[in-house]
Amino acid sequence: MKTRDDEANDVSSNDGVLAVVDAFNHAWGTHDLEATLALVTDDCRFDATGPAPDGVMHVGPDAIRTAWQTIFDDPASRFEVEEIVAAGDRVVQRWRYSWDGGHIRGVDLFRVRANKVCEKLSYVKG
Repeated sequence: MKTRDDEANDVSSNDGVLAVVDAFNHAWGTHDLEATLALVTDDCRFDATGPAPDGVMHVGPDAIRTAWQTIFDDPASRFEVEEIVAAGDRVVQRWRYSWDGGHIRGVDLFRVRANKVCEKLSYVKG
C-alpha cells in the first residue's frame, strides 16, 4: 500500500528521474536561471565545488540563485554532459564546463523528489 509520501517520492522508473535532470540540464545549457530554479525543491541542497577542500552548501532557491548567478550571466560558458546514469531517485552525471579561457570536468550527484531536483552535490577534478 502506497502512502501519500510514497506517491510524492515515486521514482518507479529511471526514465522519470532522467527526464527531470534532462530538463534541468536543458535549462542550465540555455542559461535560463528561472527555468532551472523552477526545477528545484524549496529545500533543495546544492553543494558547490569550492572553495577547496569541501565547497559550500546552499539551501533553497534564493541561496542557489546567488551561487549560480555569475555562471548564468556568462554567455560564453557551456555545459556538456559526458555521461549520465540513473538508479532509483538518484542520477550521477559526468560533465565538462567550459568558459572563455578554460574548462573543468566534474561529477554531479542528483537526487530527485516529486519531479524536482532536491539535491545536487558537485565535485570537480583538481
